[in-house]
Amino acid sequence: MPPGLDHRAGAARPMTVHGYVQQGDLAGLQKKLVENPSLLNLKNEIMVQTPLHLAAGHNNTAIAMLLLSWNGSEKVEMEAKNMYGETPLHMAAKNGSTQVAELLIQHGAMIEARANNGMTPLHLAVWHALQDDNPSTVIALLNHNADCAAIDEDGLTPLQLVAKGPKGAKVEKLEKVLRWHVDEQRRQKALAACQETAGKMAEFELAMASIIGMDEIKGQLRRWAKGMFMDERRRALGLTIAPRRAPHMAFLGSPGTGKTMVARLLGKLLHMVGFLPTDKVTEVQRTDLVGEFVGHTGPKTRRKLEDAAGGVLFVDEAYRLVPNQKSDDKDYGLEALEEIMAVMDAGKIVVIFAGYEEPMKRVIASNEGFCRRVTKFFHFKDFSTDELAQILRLKVAEGSGALCGFKLHPACTMEAVAALIKSETTEAQRKEMNGGLVEPMLVNARECLDQRLGFDCVDPDELLTITMEDLRAGLRLISRQ
Repeated sequence: MPPGLDHRAGAARPMTVHGYVQQGDLAGLQKKLVENPSLLNLKNEIMVQTPLHLAAGHNNTAIAMLLLSWNGSEKVEMEAKNMYGETPLHMAAKNGSTQVAELLIQHGAMIEARANNGMTPLHLAVWHALQDDNPSTVIALLNHNADCAAIDEDGLTPLQLVAKGPKGAKVEKLEKVLRWHVDEQRRQKALAACQETAGKMAEFELAMASIIGMDEIKGQLRRWAKGMFMDERRRALGLTIAPRRAPHMAFLGSPGTGKTMVARLLGKLLHMVGFLPTDKVTEVQRTDLVGEFVGHTGPKTRRKLEDAAGGVLFVDEAYRLVPNQKSDDKDYGLEALEEIMAVMDAGKIVVIFAGYEEPMKRVIASNEGFCRRVTKFFHFKDFSTDELAQILRLKVAEGSGALCGFKLHPACTMEAVAALIKSETTEAQRKEMNGGLVEPMLVNARECLDQRLGFDCVDPDELLTITMEDLRAGLRLISRQ
């Protein structure tokens, strides 16, 4: 037959690019592509296959190399799919074309590509090995770490395909190879998960270090974090475990005791371990949830719940949702609480109710499902003067907010600052403000520093140093306010 003509259908017609590939005519294919580069990724009519599909199916490495290294304006489509959703690597796998499979992987072919039936190249390589007793393509894919745990639309892994196939010594050898790689991949995933978990735990501990006091709460948070990180490792090993219930909580304590800060930390933790899709913490109070008229509260609360979906809803001063005394009129706060309770079992949100310990008992008693849904109760104690001094020094050391660039005088030791706070504030004042005392104290101290210095001061160190005198003046301003 003259070159470039196809006589298989009777009358001679020009050879197509697919015809050149099927005949293994490298020179003819190259000439055809030079004449018309747009044919590089042309799909045939019935099987919807590109020339690279055919080269892979026929294990023609020379033609595959020509297509993969084509330097024209067109570039070969590595992930083109035929009528079955198969890529060229799928074609190489199911035809035992080991050399082309290696070539395709070296050029970046997706080793975990999925056909319409969910099969990966490894699935098809196993299928071919069972028919042909030749596991070379399977081994080639495994050497490139093809996923042995991949599941097709029938729920079968490559190893399970072998179990459903014929029996014999060669099949047993194939099964042994796959089992070894399954165990090795599981071990590698567990090792990677262990390292990742250790990194996450270190990150969590770093965040915990910024929390002053709260030893009992931090101990509970550590136990909780450890459990969730251990669940991550179990899942990495392919173990099936029961999911954890949404950890709805109640934070009981005075304002300024760190409830909001801990809620934000929990949001990051729950996102870090994959329990929540985001680390978003949506902070709301009664006014954000309760409407003024009949029919307003439900939609208003649902909008807030939608905003908080995937993260944490932090309901501050939650006791304000429940009236202090019984009344003949329905309080809309109870309606808001019922709306929140209705979504707590769905697992799409974690709710934290916060407020003074004694008034919060009204919330707990107001709804019979509260204690069933809220399983963790954290008690936030008032800060001691020593802890307030630690918070102050930490804020200055962090150099954030109004204190950015400033420092404390060496005389401002933790003991001296604690004694100052004790002498310049009342116990009732400390209980009312707690950690909320520190920020205004420092802001006032900076203002006092400004008033104390003269315009003739040129010492950079003196311009940026807050003294005990400034802290004392800052505290007295709070008392007067």
